[in-house]
Amino acid sequence: MRLRLYHHSDGARVAYRERGAGPPLALLHSALLSHKEWEPAVEQLADRFRVVLPDLPLHGDSEHRPGHPYTIDWFCEVLAGFAAEVLGPRPLIAGHDAGAEILLGAVQRGSLQPARLVLMPNRLHAAAPRPWRRRAWREAASAGAIPGLDWLLSYATRAVFAPERGISLSARANPAAADLMRHAFADVPGDAALARSWAKLARTWPASPQTQLLGLYPRLQLPVLLLWADRDKLHPLHIAEEALALLPQGQLRVLESTGFLMAYDDPVGLARELAAFCG
Repeated sequence: MRLRLYHHSDGARVAYRERGAGPPLALLHSALLSHKEWEPAVEQLADRFRVVLPDLPLHGDSEHRPGHPYTIDWFCEVLAGFAAEVLGPRPLIAGHDAGAEILLGAVQRGSLQPARLVLMPNRLHAAAPRPWRRRAWREAASAGAIPGLDWLLSYATRAVFAPERGISLSARANPAAADLMRHAFADVPGDAALARSWAKLARTWPASPQTQLLGLYPRLQLPVLLLWADRDKLHPLHIAEEALALLPQGQLRVLESTGFLMAYDDPVGLARELAAFCG
């Protein structure tokens, strides 16, 4: 896949890969991972779409300097600029976990108007899953703003996010998921600047339920696919079912025997559902 860079108006750089020809289809990955979350499904999609895989800011090869605000509004602004320059008007775009949250935020703010929208497992309008874990992460990441601790925390990620953790996110225990986790955190140890940037995000990322989305769903006059996993313990199916009832053009499809890393559990099924909806 070709590596390219999008330069945002404030100097932020977003790295992205692309493969294939046809209508552009962008896939936004989940928190802490990178574009490699989607690699198992790219081959099945690239014969019908120009598959675009960005690394979100703070992730992969994208910008992570502490000078940016890293608020949800900023992420939405960067995504809108990226979509306008790289994808063109009325793009096909899908998001998972944090990628889906940013995508919904940009749509809600009116800065992004996709032709079709795919939402994969995320918290939607509900309370964050396992709030005690999220609070612990917020407190730990916020400590990265303290000189000295930023460097120490960057090394602590090696133990907390070991490659084996990736396998646990796959319902089928796909060993390739270990490489996904290994790649995501390979350059983190020793990067104090990255720890300071994550501290900024931890302090500003919305922690409360995004109940304003309940008012957004009925206003979404475009096809929306809720593409869910049946074994994702973080994002249960009933959340998607609640949203489906409010979406004028909503569809719900469930991939059986898949967990958080759907592309590693069933890449063919994932690509099939995306192609059927977006093609």
